[in-house]
Amino acid sequence: MSTSPDQASTFELTIVMPCLNEAETVAQCVGKGLAFLRRAGVHGEVLVADNGSADGSQALALAAGARVVHVQERGYGAALLEGIKSAQSRFVIMGDADDSYDFSALDGLLTELRGGADLVMGNRFLGGIQPGAMPLLHRYLGNPVLSFIGRLLYRVPVGDFHCGLRGFSREAVMRLNLHTPGMEFASEMVVKSALHGLKIAEVPVTLSPDGRSRPPHLRTWRDGWRHLRFLLLFSPRWLFLVPGLLMTMLGITGFATLALHGVKVGNIGLDIHTLVYAGASVVLGYQMLLFAVFSKYLGITHGWLPPDERFARRLSRLTLERCLVLAGALMLVGILLSIEAVGSWSAAAFGPLDPSVTMRWVVPAVTAMALGGESFLAAFFLEALRLGERGKLAKRPLPVGQEIQQEEKSGHANACQ
Repeated sequence: MSTSPDQASTFELTIVMPCLNEAETVAQCVGKGLAFLRRAGVHGEVLVADNGSADGSQALALAAGARVVHVQERGYGAALLEGIKSAQSRFVIMGDADDSYDFSALDGLLTELRGGADLVMGNRFLGGIQPGAMPLLHRYLGNPVLSFIGRLLYRVPVGDFHCGLRGFSREAVMRLNLHTPGMEFASEMVVKSALHGLKIAEVPVTLSPDGRSRPPHLRTWRDGWRHLRFLLLFSPRWLFLVPGLLMTMLGITGFATLALHGVKVGNIGLDIHTLVYAGASVVLGYQMLLFAVFSKYLGITHGWLPPDERFARRLSRLTLERCLVLAGALMLVGILLSIEAVGSWSAAAFGPLDPSVTMRWVVPAVTAMALGGESFLAAFFLEALRLGERGKLAKRPLPVGQEIQQEEKSGHANACQ
């Protein structure tokens, strides 16, 4: 169910609660939300996005005064997405229907929204976590680590990346094209808000022990991994580019140091065996740099990363022909080094050789040819990606005004024939 723009402005605020078998607490949450709206004089509604409850949660929510929408696709994110689409308001505040958040105290969130923030995050570590409200593993490891990674990768000033109580401009969030159906939806909202330059604020909120007698839907390791995976996949720079640059530079440094002879670092001798590892570091680092380009391109063309004009300009210079020239040059270097190595072997009548001498030719030769081969394959793969995107653009329907103009041009051309 979705609403038109006119419907979306019916209220100032919609309080959205995802719900799956929350019969013990949903009525209390709805009641607190409605009490806040009355106390604050806010023209709004409470909406329960039910995800297939089998315990009568729907009827209890309706009886308490909420509007209920039924969401067939299972998952925390799926329920919230449908709730947000169905909201008839300018602002949305979302929170779990397990009575762990106080819906009667949403003043800070609403104040920031009215002040111009696109996304307002609650921070449980600032507002207070009551005893028993959060498992120790989540409190001292999971949330702090994932929040730190989120701040590092996306430069977003959020201290509690996964707080379930947050508010946002419905229009701004709808433009983000959120789609993840599971618990990682919480990360997707913050990450895409940061990537698209939305104004993000944070307010203290209190977390209380939930009022359920059953175990929570959250699964610590499974959902923690899904959050981490999402954070990494949306940041090609930190997943591929930065590690790739470090590995490539480390390998090149190894080559430069050991190209002519071995060296000693204290009592440790570094020689041709280290040179082999240096070659592997260069190859793997180069591969990661290529993956950074591919993933960034795919992210932009498929809409999960924002457009980047500087990246587009640089990528436009990587034509198939230029990449093939680079591949050919690297292969040529490898072949020439191999010829030199074979020459040394020939001078020894193809007999035993001193590895400390010949491997200084062989390892760079193999590394250069491997880089050339990777460049050759990457050039055609990148071109295939471009062709695929051009094909999608060609099949994409024109806007209505352009369709009319196209038909007029076609009709004029036919009349002239």
